[in-house]
Amino acid sequence: MEHEVFVPVPAESLRAVLTDPDRVARCVPGLQRDAAGAGAGEDLAGRLRLRVGGHTITYRGGLRIVERDGAITYEGEGTEARGKGAVEVSLTVVLTPAAEGTGLGFTGALTATGRLAEEPGEAREVARVRLLDAFVEAAAGLAADAVEAEETTGAGTGVGTDADAGGAEITGADDADDADGTEGTDGAVGTSGADGTDPASGADGAELFGDEVFREAPAPVELPSPQPAAEAAHARRTMIGRSAEEVDHAPPRGRYAPVPAPEPSGAGATLRWVAPAAALALASAVIVGRALRRRR
Repeated sequence: MEHEVFVPVPAESLRAVLTDPDRVARCVPGLQRDAAGAGAGEDLAGRLRLRVGGHTITYRGGLRIVERDGAITYEGEGTEARGKGAVEVSLTVVLTPAAEGTGLGFTGALTATGRLAEEPGEAREVARVRLLDAFVEAAAGLAADAVEAEETTGAGTGVGTDADAGGAEITGADDADDADGTEGTDGAVGTSGADGTDPASGADGAELFGDEVFREAPAPVELPSPQPAAEAAHARRTMIGRSAEEVDHAPPRGRYAPVPAPEPSGAGATLRWVAPAAALALASAVIVGRALRRRR
């Protein structure tokens, strides 16, 4: 199998990533390293989940990283976690430095038995390209991060060196002034004046510190005094609208309010006078019937 790709990172930074087992493991998609570590003669050991076509095949095995004549070779073998198939791979990577990055050329061979050998050639080719592209993209990202970290560290070191040099120059100038014993033309710093008086006291001292501006301390912030208990209670009742006793004895509201009794409907009100009238009519009919019977 052959594959070529270009990445915009320096060749040395990329080589450092491709030869580091820990960073190589981070670049291989679907690789889970064993907690016990690699065995004898192996740089990496773990489980690799490979997606081919519509199936996922899991292999257990190890990988070795070998540098030969400027090229990086990966040699590995593994067996299916759920099956009897096996796979052996040998992949060589050649780095070609360029003006704006590095070119990578992959060449290698793969021998497989079991489920991978049963997949169509087109599905295996798609899986190979997808795996190599993801591997190169992750490796280039790690290499770019390393280059950026080195540039940041170098810039910080350069700034510190310049600051130290500037400090040394300023200190040297101050030392020279101290050695002369004078500062400026008024003789305020150094030896005493010609009259034997201290230049920092008397009229000279007033002259020296007359232009100094002293900031006044800010006035203390006055906090409102606490209100008495009676005024606080009155304010609370004014804000709330009712006192605590009124709230305690007030009927509940909202979801806990009592449900009012249903108002009488029109049909019920009508039955209140229809029933007595019907009883009266019935009694009248009975009386009239009896009276007619007696006459006969």
